Amino acid sequence: MNTQTASANTPVFPFELIRADLEVVEKAIRDQARAFDPAVEGYVSYVCQAAGKRIRPALALMAGGATGGKTADHTRLSVILEMIHIASLVHDDIMDGAATRRGLPTAAAKWGSALSVLLGDALFAYALELATEFEDAVVCRSIAKASRDVCSGEIFQTQRRFDLNLSVPDYLRMIEMKTAALFGVAAGMGARLNGVPENVEAALHSCGMKLGTVYQIYDDCLDLVGDEKKVGKTLRTDLVKGKLTLPILYLLMDATDAQKQKLNKMLLQGEPIDTTILASIADYEGAVEKAVKFAQSMLKDAVADLICLSDTPYKQAFEGVAEYIHGLLDNCRALSR
Repeated sequence: MNTQTASANTPVFPFELIRADLEVVEKAIRDQARAFDPAVEGYVSYVCQAAGKRIRPALALMAGGATGGKTADHTRLSVILEMIHIASLVHDDIMDGAATRRGLPTAAAKWGSALSVLLGDALFAYALELATEFEDAVVCRSIAKASRDVCSGEIFQTQRRFDLNLSVPDYLRMIEMKTAALFGVAAGMGARLNGVPENVEAALHSCGMKLGTVYQIYDDCLDLVGDEKKVGKTLRTDLVKGKLTLPILYLLMDATDAQKQKLNKMLLQGEPIDTTILASIADYEGAVEKAVKFAQSMLKDAVADLICLSDTPYKQAFEGVAEYIHGLLDNCRALSR
């Protein structure tokens, strides 16, 4: 994997190979919104349009293409995983008090928390209903387990807010559940739908888990260094809400006792903290750098998992996803300086 030069330019998104398939998934998501009661359909349609890059569907489709071919089941898997993801975003925005996502008002900002909670619940429930249509019960159970992991990860994170004893292993376990679980199911079950040997399914699941973990680390770095206008969503919420992410954990680990006391006091009192303040407390730039290096090392491990695949454009697309995230991390490193 080639290291991209750190810059403020956004890397090219690597899903051209499956663009047509993603358009089919996009239409299917819109069609599923119509399956809800007319009184609910408009809310579902709104949150579905603001959900982002469709990375989870892309991984499911790429896994299918890399292991024998994409089928209607791969489209179904893609739609289900994206609906679960959207449901989790609706709930996340309530807990974080986020006002915008993808440049649009969040459901909570638009309609209030009470309706948004129910909307997220409805999306979760409907996605799990769709999962029962797979003939292979393992696929359905895997989707259900990943959904449970997403919710458990959020509970774990909520429990550990403002917990200054949070360790790096605790943080990694948390994000594996709340983010990586759906990436792992997308890649692993995308392969399983084609009847691959267990070792191939396991390798692709492992690759997906690593990609999801790294993507969350990137998102956590972006929350510190990103530009809200360019990103299109509310940033700087992690610290305000007491979420101790990887760069902040590194910051605490490297700070002097006096710096830790200052930062701890600000965190516990819920004071607004911008990057200028962080830079004055400890080695802020170095903390982001460490988080980026950790994530980029994991990307190499994710690419190594692909050794089980034949060298096809779909394997290259998986490598392209790793390269894409590598570039996003480089951008975070550049923005922290």
